[in-house]
Amino acid sequence: MKFTLSWLKQHLETTATLDQIIEALTRIGLEVEGVENPGEKLAAFKIAKVLSAERHPQADKLQILSVDAGNGPLQVVCGAPNARAGLVGVFGAPGAYVPGLDVTLKLASIRGVESNGMMCSTRELELGEDHDGIIELPADAPIGTPYPDYAGLTDPVIDVAITPNRQDCMGVRGIARDLAAAGLGTLTPLTIPTPPVIPADAGTQGAAGADGELDRRPRSNNEARTGDGPNVATLDPEGCPAFFAQTVTGVRNGESPAWMRRSLLAIGQKPISALVDITNYLMIDLGRPLHVYDRAKLSGGLVARKAQDGEQVVALNGKTYTLDATMTVIADDAAVHDIGGIMGGEHSGVSAETTDVLIECAYFDPDHIARTGQKLTLTSDARSRFERGVDPAFLEDGLAIATALVVHICGGTASDVTRSGEPPLEPRVIHYDPRLSADLGGLHVAPERQARTLLSLGFTIGAITSADAFSDALFSTIEGKWPVTIPTWRRDVDGPADLVEEVVRIEGIDTIPSTPLPRMPGVAKPTATPEQKLERRARRAAAARGLDEAVTWSFLSDAEAAPFGGGAWTLANPISEDLKVMRPSLLPGLLAATGRNLKRGQQSVRLFEIGRRYLADAERATLGVVLAGDRRPRGWREGKAASFDAYDAKAEALALLAASGAPVDNLQVMGEAGDAWHPGQSGTLRLGPKTVLASFGMLHPSVLKAFDLDGAVAAVEVYLDAIPPKRASGFARPAYTPPALQAVRRDFAFLVPAALATDTLVRAVKGADKVAIVSVRVFDVFTGAGVEDGHKSVAVEIVLQPTAKSFTDEEIKAIADKVVAAAAKQGASLRV
Repeated sequence: MKFTLSWLKQHLETTATLDQIIEALTRIGLEVEGVENPGEKLAAFKIAKVLSAERHPQADKLQILSVDAGNGPLQVVCGAPNARAGLVGVFGAPGAYVPGLDVTLKLASIRGVESNGMMCSTRELELGEDHDGIIELPADAPIGTPYPDYAGLTDPVIDVAITPNRQDCMGVRGIARDLAAAGLGTLTPLTIPTPPVIPADAGTQGAAGADGELDRRPRSNNEARTGDGPNVATLDPEGCPAFFAQTVTGVRNGESPAWMRRSLLAIGQKPISALVDITNYLMIDLGRPLHVYDRAKLSGGLVARKAQDGEQVVALNGKTYTLDATMTVIADDAAVHDIGGIMGGEHSGVSAETTDVLIECAYFDPDHIARTGQKLTLTSDARSRFERGVDPAFLEDGLAIATALVVHICGGTASDVTRSGEPPLEPRVIHYDPRLSADLGGLHVAPERQARTLLSLGFTIGAITSADAFSDALFSTIEGKWPVTIPTWRRDVDGPADLVEEVVRIEGIDTIPSTPLPRMPGVAKPTATPEQKLERRARRAAAARGLDEAVTWSFLSDAEAAPFGGGAWTLANPISEDLKVMRPSLLPGLLAATGRNLKRGQQSVRLFEIGRRYLADAERATLGVVLAGDRRPRGWREGKAASFDAYDAKAEALALLAASGAPVDNLQVMGEAGDAWHPGQSGTLRLGPKTVLASFGMLHPSVLKAFDLDGAVAAVEVYLDAIPPKRASGFARPAYTPPALQAVRRDFAFLVPAALATDTLVRAVKGADKVAIVSVRVFDVFTGAGVEDGHKSVAVEIVLQPTAKSFTDEEIKAIADKVVAAAAKQGASLRV
């Protein structure tokens, strides 16, 4: 929500400085996102007078001007058709930045003639669309004065973030009301023109006073009307409970007044025409969206009704929308002209030829507006206000103000008002105990001060209707809980806690005293859950192994989720088509991040993330790892750079599982991990045949292609939720005692079938004697000369640890025989 300081002061009588206003806005919950002065970028442009104009000797369409900007004449080459001696305009000297051209002026030679800057058009200064000629100012404009000072462009623009619950602050007046309640001034009365209104005597001059600003004075009551109001009705009381309208005949739809164009331009709104600008101005000024139809383009009357399935409308943005029976539209006898409360239709929009208009001021149900906007993926300024909830009591007055502006800017004669339906105006009363300010808000505020705050925000307390009507005598008549009536523009307030929030935010959240929570004596009990502790251990282990933590979106596109089996859950109203599927795996996000890093020149990418996978049955805590690029850079000793392989992924998986408390000594390596993984270069780590603790290996080439990745990529997914929790024994672990006797190592080379997993052999050998054999390690795998086809040679090192006494030769031989026998059961034979 943007507005200028002068615009705010039309509703707020205040002596507060800009800094005080900004500080107060943030303090009362209206966070200021930024403040800019549009005149700063035009500070280098000055008012200048053209002293003489001569034809350029080398170009028929160029002139050589002598320009005085207060420091003596300068020669300027200009191609504007209206450039002439005596003209007063806007001049930019060398060094000035021209925002409309995105260039910085410098001394130049144009067709052999030196030019010292330029005379500017409104488009070049981004003050309008006119670029047929340079700006022409009145002859008495002060030469040498900075143009922003003369044109009133030094008005600061304030950008405020409005939370969804503050529909009342979607207009400048609502923000002014809050500031007045906070003590920064007085809210000016809003004068409602008394219909019928007087047509303007001079077209576009009737709505502006001598200072060029909006004249809010009351109007007299002596104009003849055109008769009955327009033929409008609401046939959809749920979607559009109230539909008010008024016509104005004989209008002239030209350019809006300078004060209105300046206000709209300052906040980034493009002026279009007087009729359109009026509706945009009132929407921002008072938070009241309206719509103006060209009556010549309508067939019969207008009705608010449900759309028919398949009906279409071309909106003002030029796009065609297909409607369904849940949506509210405004239509005549022939077609739909408006997606109710969201966007008008292109066909019935006003133009320069419009002479008769119908002004619509309706109330649309917020829930209906939100659902329609979501279905059509259509946003607009009107939707953002209607779905928050505009003031249902402001239809009559809003229409009167709009009609008055139309008549006084565009001329014409207004009709009577047609009112169809009833807006929801049932009063809502909350019984409020002022002690809740301290109990719920943590801030003690005197009851009288709380009452004045609520009254200044528009609430009423019993018979006290405003802060001006407050008196100690009247306040003393209220006993017990206060009957607080909620203003019609505060749809978000529905309970005592909301009134506490109003009181506390106006007092200032920063005034709430810091009170430490009570603490039980003694050592604090741990609060982290076992799951949180597990994730902490896994995160620290991953970081300690040199992996970089990433945090990616929990939502993916369909294309990103497809290689991993697709998502089980899809958002009905995503913020983007690329973020609508809840991720079935952490790897897509990590792969996207890997691609971005590699494309920016990173040679080695080692990323991990701890998050949730969203499966059909539940959320699953998971640790994902992606290894891409160079595992080892090239070097004079190492030779060529080495890439990551499946064994690197397995090593990471085992290390992370060990750090997470998984029984890695009991894990089995089994089969490929799935379609997303490279067959033969991937596997799973399981605790038993069914419990999968991790998947690891190289990713399938089709997955890499889908993510536009070159080269091989290794990955790991550790399923943290599958790791069995450690059982508490209730006893301390025994003290560690190093072995008193030296270990014995023996090497065995087995000839095994090529299809036999080495892990199976290791497991069998280790189980040959579970007491004496403390570890088994593969140190060589060989195929080739001396090994028959279909087989491989696997060499293992076995560590034997004696306990009470050293092994004898006979005992070692007996253990060796057990090892050979255990290997033989797996199809292995001792290689000789």
